[in-house]
Amino acid sequence: MATHLGFQTEIEFELPKGYVDEAGCLHRRGTMRLATAADEILPLRDPRVQQNEAYLAVIVLARVVTRLGTLMEVHPGVVEGLFASDLAYLQRLYERFNACEPDGAPEAVDVRASERPAAANGKHFRRVGSVGEA
Repeated sequence: MATHLGFQTEIEFELPKGYVDEAGCLHRRGTMRLATAADEILPLRDPRVQQNEAYLAVIVLARVVTRLGTLMEVHPGVVEGLFASDLAYLQRLYERFNACEPDGAPEAVDVRASERPAAANGKHFRRVGSVGEA
């Protein structure tokens, strides 16, 4: 867990199920960094997002998840291969980790709290307008 300028910039997590790679290896522990404006804006230009808004979540998560198990790279194909429950877990973690308190400081993130079931409406990544609704 990294901290800079007095606030947390990375968070470690453990996926509920885990990603199974092509060799059959299970990857559950990872690291997510705080998102930048570019992480939320640049993927909007991607043709996959323009065809399907739900794909925004895949690209954004691929940008901010910096480590997953022993994988060399976390790219959109890895995020596509996650089990639905793990994708939902990462979306909730992203929302909580990137949210701000009224004073502008990032919220303290309780990873266990981010494991709660998704909202009944099934929408995720609601932090900025309709970014990454899934």
